[in-house]
Amino acid sequence: MTGKIVEICCGSYYDAKQAALGGAERIELNSALMLGGLTPTESTLCMVKEEFPSLKVVAMVRPRGAGFCYTEEEFQVMMKECESLLRCGADGIAFGCLQADASLDEQRNLRLTEKIRNMGGEAVFHRAFDCSKDPFAAMERLIAMGVTRVLTSGLKPKAAEGREMLKKLQADYGKDIQILAGSGVNADNAAELMEYTGLHQVHSSCKAWETDPTTVQNGISYSIAGGEHTFEYDVVSSELVQKLVSRVREGTRI
Repeated sequence: MTGKIVEICCGSYYDAKQAALGGAERIELNSALMLGGLTPTESTLCMVKEEFPSLKVVAMVRPRGAGFCYTEEEFQVMMKECESLLRCGADGIAFGCLQADASLDEQRNLRLTEKIRNMGGEAVFHRAFDCSKDPFAAMERLIAMGVTRVLTSGLKPKAAEGREMLKKLQADYGKDIQILAGSGVNADNAAELMEYTGLHQVHSSCKAWETDPTTVQNGISYSIAGGEHTFEYDVVSSELVQKLVSRVREGTRI
């Protein structure tokens, strides 16, 4: 064991299966990844846990796309989804609430964290962190709330670009909270990023493409990608997962 963890971002049961077959220890389970990831269905979660009981599953709780400043109605849905997903076997919940000024919505984040922890799950603050106006104040408050882990790209579009911030976050807060690096992480850069920053965990989509010939017909388009991927949708590749896991283990072998 190297103590390093590869988490795969999944948008379906198929994705979760590919992640497990590729050797991932943990996944983040979503729906609608083209919107940045929304709450998955209970049926999807149940199927994953039934077939791969040793695979840790962090379920996303996010009611819509766009940002993270939610209405009271949206937040009430989030609380219900959080409870139902944990009852269906989720090992943790990924969430994040911000105020209109991009500061933490402390009351709502605390309520979610307490709900998750009281039900025995891991409380994971997702990349809403990268949109917060003061990452250091946010991290200190999340630690005080009892959040288990923060997924971040170091406040940059890609984790490799945010490596200096990731390194600082790990150095300053890594003893009190888990830091998970995500966005643009792959087999070619994960081990180097982990060595440079001192991080122990990475999050990756390991994306490949599948074709659906019915995506555009009769002048009607349901394309989610465009260009060369007009007729395609993204999926997790077990081969890419296996490659990433292998590189991480080789790059961090003691």
